[in-house]
Amino acid sequence: MLNQYETVFIATPVLSENQMKEAVQKFKKIITDNSGEIVHEENWGLKKLAYPIQKKSTGFYYLIEFKSTGELIEKLELQYRRDERIIRFLTFSMEKFAVEYAEKKRKQKESGKTKEE
Repeated sequence: MLNQYETVFIATPVLSENQMKEAVQKFKKIITDNSGEIVHEENWGLKKLAYPIQKKSTGFYYLIEFKSTGELIEKLELQYRRDERIIRFLTFSMEKFAVEYAEKKRKQKESGKTKEE
């Protein structure tokens, strides 16, 4: 049975755009190589941290929503821990209502975009 998860990681702000893209690709590949299915992703860009982490006050935020088995989470988080580019991460299981809410939010965003164009 596949569960839906949301993972957000914060990469160090000293990365170039290419290095950030490489980090994102690496974590997406870990998900897809372990039979996970990426549902949605959002690049939140450079944001101010609530408190300094490793003497840094900003970080690149990236969100990935995906479906997988629970075993994948351990593999993914182990890779976050081993990667010196990642300063924080959080992965959580989305229960049914969170999944519905996220889908609704995306649809609203998309319909908002088409109205503006």
